[in-house]
Amino acid sequence: MLETARPLGTPLATTRELSLAVMLRQLDWLLVIGIAALVGYGLWAVAGVTAHVVPGQPHYYLAKQELYAGVGAALFLVAAALSPDLYRRYWRVLYLVAILTLLLVPLLGVAKRGSRRWLQVGSFQFQPSEFAKLLVLLALAGFLAERGRALRDLSTVIGVLILVAIPTGLVFMQPDFGTALVYAAVTAAVLLVAGMRWLHLGTLAAVAVVGAVLLVWALPALGVQVLRPYQVQRLTGFIHPSFDPNGATYNVAQSKVALGAGGLHGRGTIGSTQTALGFLPESNTDFIPAAIGEQHGFVGLSILLALYLFVVWRGLRALGNAGDGYGAVVIGGIVATLVFQVFVNVGMSMGIAPITGIPLPLVSVGGSSLIANLAALGVLAGVQMRGASARGRLR
Repeated sequence: MLETARPLGTPLATTRELSLAVMLRQLDWLLVIGIAALVGYGLWAVAGVTAHVVPGQPHYYLAKQELYAGVGAALFLVAAALSPDLYRRYWRVLYLVAILTLLLVPLLGVAKRGSRRWLQVGSFQFQPSEFAKLLVLLALAGFLAERGRALRDLSTVIGVLILVAIPTGLVFMQPDFGTALVYAAVTAAVLLVAGMRWLHLGTLAAVAVVGAVLLVWALPALGVQVLRPYQVQRLTGFIHPSFDPNGATYNVAQSKVALGAGGLHGRGTIGSTQTALGFLPESNTDFIPAAIGEQHGFVGLSILLALYLFVVWRGLRALGNAGDGYGAVVIGGIVATLVFQVFVNVGMSMGIAPITGIPLPLVSVGGSSLIANLAALGVLAGVQMRGASARGRLR
């Protein structure tokens, strides 16, 4: 896929610092507008979905989400201003930071609902696995850039898998099966965009299928339980939707009821009984698409998906015009991460994907996800700017 771009190990001519005027001129303002519209829509949706959660404080979650959005916007600007050559040069440092923060989770992490995924810094709790997604992606791109002409060798594929296996294993043990799946999706996107041999990609796909069979069926049949009981129940509920409607499949059943109750135009904030009365679990995080569907109907949910589609389109446009292979891998990985998270989150609200706990990017309540995704999109914007500047000088 990268044959038309500069070789992966060849830095862009524009990795030097750009002036503010050049950055403003080359920035994809449609992308920025799309991201801002998504965040704004998310804040508006959160205001309605969480209005009844804290009695007497209808704006409790909205105020926190606005603060997170402000921090994320600042990181977006910083990430866009930094030269991608810094990420390329110091990819080992980025990878080490990701691993160290993930290693701190089982030692110093805060436990909630049987999972230990968060670190406490003052009054702020953050989820290292959300930020590690971006750091690992940048590390993979840097590793591939160093491989140069050996990019299509089997040893390169093995190196990528080793680099990904460590953070994925640490996240899986938290346990956080959903985020571990995101790491796998990022890896597949990186290898595809980098132009790996189809034979290698096919072999990896076959290994993934065999691994899934072992994980879900073969090993449990032999008495080896790898997944937690609740994870097994979620998978069983996905395969058999009528299984245990008051337990394992309760969330999905209530989500479908909320989506159906919303109709075309929605029931509004007050009339959304599934959300307002608490029948819909995790209405502000995992199942926020269902809450939006109930309150604002098919029209409101369609607008949200259209905004995602717009941002993805601008991201793919930046991918097609990337100035070098390194930038293409970074952009491709970020876009793939966004698409995968949206598909799984919306899919599990509709019952077409298993429940994994993956939040809806830029919309679900939570600081780590919002800030990390805005930082990643800032990196994408920075790579896009420098690619546009390089093309302008070549004309």
